[in-house]
Amino acid sequence: MKQATLSDIEKCVLCGTCKAVCPTHAYSGIEPLSARGRMLLLHDYFTGSLRPSKLLNERLYSCTLCGLCEAACPLGVGVTEAVYLGRSALVRSDGRRRLMRAATKLSLKNPNLSFRTLKLAFTLGGSLVPRLLKRSVPFGITLPDRPLRDGQNIFKPPKKKGRVALFTGCSINYLYPGLGASLINVLLGVGYEVVLPPGEVCCGEPLRALGLEEEAIKLAKKNLDIFGRLRADAVVSLCPTCVLALRVHYASLLGRGVENAMDVTEFLHDKITPISPPGEKNVAYHNPCHMGTGLGVKKQPLSILRGLGHDVIEQADPGCCGFSTSLWDAEVSNGLLEGTLKQLGNAPAIITACPGCMMQLGRRHPNVRHIIETIAEGTVQASSKPKTEAA
Repeated sequence: MKQATLSDIEKCVLCGTCKAVCPTHAYSGIEPLSARGRMLLLHDYFTGSLRPSKLLNERLYSCTLCGLCEAACPLGVGVTEAVYLGRSALVRSDGRRRLMRAATKLSLKNPNLSFRTLKLAFTLGGSLVPRLLKRSVPFGITLPDRPLRDGQNIFKPPKKKGRVALFTGCSINYLYPGLGASLINVLLGVGYEVVLPPGEVCCGEPLRALGLEEEAIKLAKKNLDIFGRLRADAVVSLCPTCVLALRVHYASLLGRGVENAMDVTEFLHDKITPISPPGEKNVAYHNPCHMGTGLGVKKQPLSILRGLGHDVIEQADPGCCGFSTSLWDAEVSNGLLEGTLKQLGNAPAIITACPGCMMQLGRRHPNVRHIIETIAEGTVQASSKPKTEAA
């Protein structure tokens, strides 16, 4: 993969088409914070004319990895893969994120233990732990009583049409298990058995974003082994970044991805029947970068929302909300967030399809929801707890 990516860097002719869509360039107006600027920096670094430096690292980490530049590039240059490669090559020179890498590796080594430890700290520490977290994490974090994958379960509908595997991902499993439960209920309501296969690990994208390529590949191999051979009509997730990793990035890293991995709206858009009265007026919809640009899923969520009776305001410019840079570039992250909210107007509610975007948009807006909540409200009758079996 490294040689192929280096060839991709050489393929860039620095035409600047990407600058017109690069969200960080639109915010900053400076060349080094554009896709073209980063490709030039990477070219000079890998050809030996530029040495590692703190500034070079900050330029690479200002990239949101949204993929908008790749969609616009007339030559199809893989800019995000080049940025991943650059971050991986510069790990040793990047001291600023050293502690974050150690914490990420430690938490993903045994995520259930990490969850229980943090939960205990929240319980015993009162308001102290949230205050300490707020210093490094710009959005509020609350922990549920238990993760979604609290056991190895199969959920069975009354009448089975097919079988779906659920890739929970870290954020849904440990931060938003209620969203996962809503998805399970919706899938049961349209007749699909839902499987939460044992052994699922993080998709690896947080590690890749921090330059930990080899560690990410190890996780990718585990997930590909589990989900790649699972007999299911689809592998469904509520996180478009996870889907992009499973379906696209694994193919780049390992030569094969989980081909039937898809976002929830891809799977559900032609399967649900509304039961609710007419929906809300002036609901704003934010389409996540990895969903609209990365996966090409644009029409399905809008079709679902309008089918449920909602009057939807679309985001005119498919810009990034800034979540991916929120932990290490507050200025860029805040600037992108304000730009996104300005486009969405003064809507009383914002619906998105990414847990990360929910966190980011929720910093400035009081009513941000995941689309699965809206789908569940409009399509699923109140019912008893689904029947479960050991997987």
